[in-house]
Amino acid sequence: MIDRARVRTRPAEQSAFILAVIDRLEDHTMADIITLNAEARDAFGKGAARRIRRADKVPAVIYGHGMDPVHITLPGHETLLALRNSNALLTIELSGSESQLALPKQVQRDPIKGTIEHVDLIAVKRGEKVTVEVPLTVTGEAAPDTVVMLDLQTIGLEVLATNIPEEIEISVEGLEAGTQILAEQLKLPEGAELAGHEADSLIVNVTNAPTQAELDAELAEAEAEAGIEPTLDEDAEAAEGQEPGDGESEGDSQE
Repeated sequence: MIDRARVRTRPAEQSAFILAVIDRLEDHTMADIITLNAEARDAFGKGAARRIRRADKVPAVIYGHGMDPVHITLPGHETLLALRNSNALLTIELSGSESQLALPKQVQRDPIKGTIEHVDLIAVKRGEKVTVEVPLTVTGEAAPDTVVMLDLQTIGLEVLATNIPEEIEISVEGLEAGTQILAEQLKLPEGAELAGHEADSLIVNVTNAPTQAELDAELAEAEAEAGIEPTLDEDAEAAEGQEPGDGESEGDSQE
């Protein structure tokens, strides 16, 4: 926490500038924490859950830090928007209780509608580190005639609960074939550490793009393994590619 009183002991213009920066940083931090107003829930079972969902609400439970599980109901639309980020940090406001920071632990969705059916939330505290999986995103364009392979879609991080990034960006701008990016080269948030991955784990591999001949050969091999016979058009193309006299026997050429 920054001591504003000490900042104010500086010259007026300097302290005003510093305080303005602090306000912007704090506003940004608060904006990253999504507040959901919850209601206590004392009805359980499939029937109760269906009634909650029909009212455009979501049954949920909060647990962790030795606390007894707290069963709650969340607003449906707001919860759906909040959990577009799988690591969204939430403030749960429950009447008669202190607000509670929480992270989504498990989200059950309707496989057809995509609506949220139930949420498990794990309680966290400010200053506490948590282990999460963060999506990896490639940005930029590598050198011409190259292919960029992303070996991992997410990366495990141990990071402050209030400093979880939505994604880790990896720039491949201008990278040549043969370039590799390892886990230890990722730009992580301040204080974050790799979790579940070695420092030399391969993340991005830039290779030469395959030639058309290589692609055709791979396709032919795959078709042969699958037992797919060449079509008449393919046979005709192969015949057109032969030199005059190719495939003729010695006796045929003498007639």
